[in-house]
Amino acid sequence: MTARGAGNEGAIDAGKAPTRRGLLKTAGALAGAMIVPDAVAAAMRPLDARPAPLPASALAPVRPAPRVVPSSPRVVRPELMRRALAALERHGSRGVQRDRMVIADFAASSAQPRFHMIDLVSGTSVSKLVAHGSGSDPAHTGYLQRFSNQDGSNASCEGAFLASDYYVGKHGRSQRLIGLDPTNNNALSRAIVVHGAWYSNPDMLRTHGRLGRSQGCFAVGERELAEVFERLGQGRMIYAAKV
Repeated sequence: MTARGAGNEGAIDAGKAPTRRGLLKTAGALAGAMIVPDAVAAAMRPLDARPAPLPASALAPVRPAPRVVPSSPRVVRPELMRRALAALERHGSRGVQRDRMVIADFAASSAQPRFHMIDLVSGTSVSKLVAHGSGSDPAHTGYLQRFSNQDGSNASCEGAFLASDYYVGKHGRSQRLIGLDPTNNNALSRAIVVHGAWYSNPDMLRTHGRLGRSQGCFAVGERELAEVFERLGQGRMIYAAKV
C-alpha cells in the first residue's frame, strides 16, 4: 500500500539566486520566524496593547507534553535547515540552482506535511505529504526507520539529490533524480524519482492514519504533483534526512 500528499502553501516569487551571505541571512530568518510565529505575531501588535490577566487555570501545574517532531509549512527545524544549506553550498559546483530547494524531513510521520518546498529568496515555504519506501518502514508504522542506497531494498535514501529531467513511466509523469552523495549515488540506477501516487493522497490519512509506502521514491499526492513539479523544477536540490 502507498499514500498521497497534500499540504499548505504560501506564495513563491521568482527571484535572483541568492549569494552565500544571502543564504545565511535567509537561514536565520527561516530558523527563527518559521519556528516562533507567535513571537512574530506578538511583535506586530499595537504598542499600547496590554496583556489580559491570566485565568486561575493557567497557573495550575500541567503535565509535560510528549515530544513530537514538528513538521509544517511554518516549521523547518534549525539543524535540518543548517544541514540542507551546507549541502547546497557543498554541491554548488554541480550546477545546483540556489533560489529554491526542497527538504524532506523524514524524522516526521508520513501523516504530516514533511516535503518542504522552500523559496530561499523570499523565505516562504509550501509543504506537502510525501511517502517513504517500504524498505525503510517494514512494519508500516508511518515512520521511516532506516535508509538504504542498495538496489532492491525498496528503501528511501538520504542526502542531496539533483532534480533532473521529466519522463512518463509506470507511475505516469515522473522526474528523475541524481544522487549527489555516497548515501544516495545509486538513485538514478534504482529509479528513485518524484511521482504521484494514490497512496499519498490525503484521504489515506482519514482511512489509515498514515500514507502508503513507495519503493524508495518521493511519492506525493496525485493532485499535488503538478505543483511540486512547478515549484521544484529542474536543476534544484532535494535534501532528505532524518535529524
